Amino acid sequence: MVGIILASHGGFADGIFQSGAMIFGDQQNVKACTLMPNEGPDNVRTKMEAAINSFDDPDHVLFLIDLWSGTPFNQANILLGENEDKDWAIVTGMNLPMVIEAYTARMTMQDATAKEIATHIVGVAKDGVKTMPENLMPASAVAQDERQHKQPTGAIPEGTVLGDGHIKIGLARIDSRLLHGQVATAWSKAINPDRIIVVSDNVSHDELRKTMIQQAAPAGIKAHVIPIKKMIEVAKDPRFGNTKALLLFETPEDALKAIEGGVDIKTLNIGSMAHSEGKVAVNKVLSLNMEDVKTYDKLKEMGIQFDVRKVPGDNPENMMSLVNKAREELEKK
Repeated sequence: MVGIILASHGGFADGIFQSGAMIFGDQQNVKACTLMPNEGPDNVRTKMEAAINSFDDPDHVLFLIDLWSGTPFNQANILLGENEDKDWAIVTGMNLPMVIEAYTARMTMQDATAKEIATHIVGVAKDGVKTMPENLMPASAVAQDERQHKQPTGAIPEGTVLGDGHIKIGLARIDSRLLHGQVATAWSKAINPDRIIVVSDNVSHDELRKTMIQQAAPAGIKAHVIPIKKMIEVAKDPRFGNTKALLLFETPEDALKAIEGGVDIKTLNIGSMAHSEGKVAVNKVLSLNMEDVKTYDKLKEMGIQFDVRKVPGDNPENMMSLVNKAREELEKK
């Protein structure tokens, strides 16, 4: 596995390391190396050398660095020159999309070298720079984005069969936060969907939330917000046979209604369920009330499998153990 060094002036590298773990999960063979105000070039070089020596394969190292020509870059460049026979590479202008894409590339690009990953992540890092309002973007950047992500237009006649006539559900996730960083980056990259579909009667009637979700969609993926009834119709519509979707449900109750209506979901990924009055916390991100407990019981009886992970790299937990924990605590009240 390619080792990754995140290097910066000050604590930026530490912060982006922590942010990357929140979104993509803990990563092996990744180290943050910082140059603090009271330190000099030798200090950051020593940190880089220690990081490299800790990697499983020191012959393959990717340096992601904040600033071209700064001290962290200069020291990494010296090390690179001293190890020209190795698969080492440097990319500057480090940002979070770059780091997440590097993590993704290590996971999905079989046998990729550090140099190949370096080439791959540059475009993603540039695409991560956007403005809101969107009209603040330079005209050249807007035109390029439109060329890269232009979607086909025009309605498909009703009754048309595309592919095998059945929508492909790459992931169905219960997450009270719906479309957020972990979904937009880690899960989208792991699943590679054509569309992200938020299935919620509540959100579909909230124009502000709908707009925010659509704006939060990753580049190249369309986000939709539809009521449960519409999702049931889509699941039976042969025009979606070439679509690979990532479904997001705000509650297990919504997921149950969709499944009972005929949406072909075999496994539910459980992300987070926010705490509110009447709920008990069963781990750091999941809180359930008695209605949730009964809903998960029914889903289990229907043969639905549960995949309790915030991000793809997490180890899954046992959902029914968490449900039983919630049941016991709620019955005591």
